[in-house]
Amino acid sequence: MESATQALRLNADTPSSVDTSRVRLPGFERHNLPVSVLHIGPGAFFRAHQMDYFDQLNAVDPSWGVMAIALRSRKTPEALARQNGLYTLVTLDEEVEYRLIGSLLDVEYFEDASAFDQFLQTGLRLITLTITEKGYCLGNNGKLDLHHPDIAHDVENPNSPVSAIGWLVKGFRARQDAGMGGLTVLSCDNLPANGAKLKSAVLDYAEAVDPALSSWIEQEVYFPSSMVDSITPATDASLIERVEAHCGYADAWPIQREAFTSWVIERIPGADLPAFDRVGAILTEDVEQHEQAKLRLLNGAHSTLAYAGLACGEESVATATANSELHTLIANMMRDEIKPSLEPPEGLDLDVYIDDLLRRFANPAIIHKLSQIAWDGSKKLPIRLLDTVRDNLAAGRSIEGLATGVAAWMRFIIRMTQANSAITDPMADRLKALAKGVKDTADHDVDLFLSLTEIFEPELVSQPKFSKALKTAYDRVMVMEKSNLSGEEQS
Repeated sequence: MESATQALRLNADTPSSVDTSRVRLPGFERHNLPVSVLHIGPGAFFRAHQMDYFDQLNAVDPSWGVMAIALRSRKTPEALARQNGLYTLVTLDEEVEYRLIGSLLDVEYFEDASAFDQFLQTGLRLITLTITEKGYCLGNNGKLDLHHPDIAHDVENPNSPVSAIGWLVKGFRARQDAGMGGLTVLSCDNLPANGAKLKSAVLDYAEAVDPALSSWIEQEVYFPSSMVDSITPATDASLIERVEAHCGYADAWPIQREAFTSWVIERIPGADLPAFDRVGAILTEDVEQHEQAKLRLLNGAHSTLAYAGLACGEESVATATANSELHTLIANMMRDEIKPSLEPPEGLDLDVYIDDLLRRFANPAIIHKLSQIAWDGSKKLPIRLLDTVRDNLAAGRSIEGLATGVAAWMRFIIRMTQANSAITDPMADRLKALAKGVKDTADHDVDLFLSLTEIFEPELVSQPKFSKALKTAYDRVMVMEKSNLSGEEQS
């Protein structure tokens, strides 16, 4: 992306002339940083999230210069190369903050001649990845899909890989051949147990191309898991113009993010990890508990807010949270129904986390559309809401709010079908066919949806408390819909 004006292009000399009352500069000397981190996949989330932590850490321990490699596009490398790796991070909150991120020393495309040399840097200590879930080339069983086109190509051509997995293994082979030690490889993708899944994929691929190398990797390379969180809206022309107007320089590739950010990293013996806990990250032996808290409190609340919010005519998370009825629904559900189902994770106060989530939801600077959160409900509901329902029924706890989220999903499917609107869901055709048979009565419609055994397990459906709570919630959501329609007619 290019600025339309002729303002000074951001480059290595820019920090010396920036108005520091408007832009916060790195708290370290960039030219003194060693390259100790190799990152694969320098997309928006990496630059908004992990690079923020590296910048904060380098202010107290200037040891973590980052070199990034892009596997899919030259766009980011070319834009950032002209800026010497510098870019602006815009934090969207009540007060917007502009920061110049300085720890990214260079970005190269994987086919560039010097890109692969980074694996053999003597000071390299850590490899990080943000390649999205698709980049791991996993099958439905969570294991490496050896028939995936990229993996099949790399097995046949291990010296010219196109996948991140193949590229990693080629790098490990080079280090093994050079007599160098292993490394720590940290996945930062939104994938449960990402470290374990990455390790399994790497070892399976290495076994296919060189069993001896696979054994070396298992002994020399460490794969801790991590959990990341922060909303990062896409960079667009308006952000570029906003940065230029405020900062006084033209940044071809700025990034924006909400103020909240979280990074939970697994401690495993032997792994060489930066002291991220000095700058707000959580290091723990049990990332899974944190993942569970996020899945149920953040994602479960998001889904409920999306479906109930759409029933009320709201369009974004912020506007839905501003609705007092919806705010009360979500807050009570999180505190009274979801929190008791969780084991408190190490280093995380669940009450504080809930308060943080409610503040995040209410942030008007982040436009997070409910319609997007509503996608793929048939896959999301079982893990975001129904697992908690099951635990609460077993413990004799309330499921009123959770049932409202599930019932609101049912009504969402019905409204979309009746409006002949597209439904983004792997079960879309079946859901539409089912929704055409509803009668707008709780007793009939809820039982109709509960016949979907792919979503609702028979053991859960057979519990009278569950179906009763759902039918009560279904009536409640229809009242929300009617109130919204009455409001539209009056306006």
